[in-house]
Amino acid sequence: MKNLLITLFFALLILLLTNIVYAKPKTKTIYGRNLDGFAQVKIKNNTTESLACYIAIDGYKIKFRLQALRESKWYTATDKRFQYRSFSSWCDYLTFYPEYLKYQSF
Repeated sequence: MKNLLITLFFALLILLLTNIVYAKPKTKTIYGRNLDGFAQVKIKNNTTESLACYIAIDGYKIKFRLQALRESKWYTATDKRFQYRSFSSWCDYLTFYPEYLKYQSF
């Protein structure tokens, strides 16, 4: 009986702890082409929190803050050979990355 209670206690503890995990923010990356045919990208924040983000292409990284429920501006490639696969993007909660407070906000 004692082993059953201990097992039940640990099972309940594990169940409670697994639900207390921070998830990645909900964002949407939107790709397109401008009128000149260059690839472009922007990020939409679908959360109610500010985010720290970057968009990178060909080793050049642009860091910025993205306000709640907002979209960033379009970032355009400098060469027509770049495709949407050439872009890399990342976003996470601003509270985890206070160094992003110095970057431009959208």
